[in-house]
Amino acid sequence: MMNRVILVGRLTKDPDLRYTPNGVPVATFTLAVNRSFTNQQGEREADFINVVVWRKPAENAANFLKKGSLAGVDGKIQTRSFDGQDGKKVYITEVVAESVQFLEPKGNSNSSPPKDDGNKRVNDDPFANGGTIDIQDDDLPF
Repeated sequence: MMNRVILVGRLTKDPDLRYTPNGVPVATFTLAVNRSFTNQQGEREADFINVVVWRKPAENAANFLKKGSLAGVDGKIQTRSFDGQDGKKVYITEVVAESVQFLEPKGNSNSSPPKDDGNKRVNDDPFANGGTIDIQDDDLPF
């Protein structure tokens, strides 16, 4: 049998870090994952998936992820149930993450454009506007 899920999405709020009575860290967060199709109005909908991560990866997620962060999650789907305060059975389906990947540089915001710090970027075109590059024979790989 196989139970494996891989998700990429954005956090809907900051991770919630807690500790079990034995001191084991556990973090929970919700990941908004866009669907691959649009609805009848042409809008892209998203699924909101609850994620649980344990131990050191939980502490890392709490320290380095925040609302809006792009993250990748690799784990398994797990269901559980309990009796609610009203006596009815409550069912929970969540992803138990084995790995959480941070897919954006720390401090990167998806809503603001990158700042120009005066340094040349790797993807800047040095030949734009008739520019030239000074290359020495020693710089050539052949």
